Amino acid sequence: MGILARITSAAKSSNKSNESSLSAGGHGIDKNQVLAPTDPTVINPMNAGTWQTVRTAPISETPRYFNKAEADALKHLATQKRLEARQAKRAYKSLKKLEQSDAQVHTAHRSYIKEVADSELTKKRSDASTARHLHTLRPEYAKLGFGLDRAENRAQQRIDELKAKIKEKY
Repeated sequence: MGILARITSAAKSSNKSNESSLSAGGHGIDKNQVLAPTDPTVINPMNAGTWQTVRTAPISETPRYFNKAEADALKHLATQKRLEARQAKRAYKSLKKLEQSDAQVHTAHRSYIKEVADSELTKKRSDASTARHLHTLRPEYAKLGFGLDRAENRAQQRIDELKAKIKEKY
């Protein structure tokens, strides 16, 4: 469901077991979900990634002579790899910026979520305060109700007395 649909939706589902658990101080925060990686391949202490590296040419373990064709090919390859290394540095710099941007959005969203949770608590405190206040009014309403019952009984009694007097006359 999209955000506009959720904002304009009047239908709200309610989970009574969560409400009673929440009102008793319970929670539904699963630390494994909170600490779950944002991607299965993300680097973290449980997934250190690979320790592979880039090696274009094999290690030359012993001294040796190279002929002109080998030297020219290595020179061409070295020039090509230098250009590719520059592009790789640019790409990794951009990837870092993307990660930083993603982290900023993630942090901003979590800040928003915290504000939603804080606002919800403020609203629920207000609701609880109102409910407590309404409970304090109950005795007065009961008193008013008893007074009205008493007035109704007196009125009915007076009516009955008047009816009885009228019946006596006729």
